[in-house]
Amino acid sequence: MKRSEINAIIRDSDAFIQRHLFHLPPFAHWTPEDWRGKGAEVAEIAENGLGWDITDFGQGKFAKLGLTLFTIRNGKPANLKTMQGKTYAEKLLIVDAGQVTPFHFHWQKTEDIINRGGGLLKLQLANSTPDDKLADTDITVSMDGVEYHFPAMHTVTLRPGESITLPTRLYHKFWAEGERVLVGEVSTVNDDNSDNCFLEPLGRFPAIEEDEPPLYLLVGDYGKYYTAK
Repeated sequence: MKRSEINAIIRDSDAFIQRHLFHLPPFAHWTPEDWRGKGAEVAEIAENGLGWDITDFGQGKFAKLGLTLFTIRNGKPANLKTMQGKTYAEKLLIVDAGQVTPFHFHWQKTEDIINRGGGLLKLQLANSTPDDKLADTDITVSMDGVEYHFPAMHTVTLRPGESITLPTRLYHKFWAEGERVLVGEVSTVNDDNSDNCFLEPLGRFPAIEEDEPPLYLLVGDYGKYYTAK
């Protein structure tokens, strides 16, 4: 992806979030120069991957296969072993109409996906086999505290305010219908470096062509601009 494209996506996403009266934390708007002046006091942000995260899954077709995320809070995977510190995470996702996040599951993360406003959020679901393929078995999920049973590959619809709990190893693929959706994610600790299993081999973070300076840093940029002092 070109940096100019990423900058445009961030500007548009930031405005969309504000229209929904959601307020991002201060570090959402730190410039690269702001980051160069930071020290050890902001290590949690950099080390736990908080902030902007734009991906085209390495396919170069962001409008059709892509996702905009902002990680608001997150702990370290090691916290789950000690049950000390933050054992949870929270994200915002922006899903455009017809823009697909492909089939994947998480080995460790259980997550609630919430439609915070906009259009309809569609999620296609399937259990996984022991060798990480799609299973043809029935699915059991909780949606806003109510248990539901569906056949394999069923697609559920979340209207604004509705949510679904996705347990570990449950394949899910999602997209927006009608109009863009602001999505909330509340989960156990998020580890995008090792806890995503895609059905088809895909990249999680994009290769970036630096055709202009960053507006705000992506989570993958921190190492270039920030060193804890």
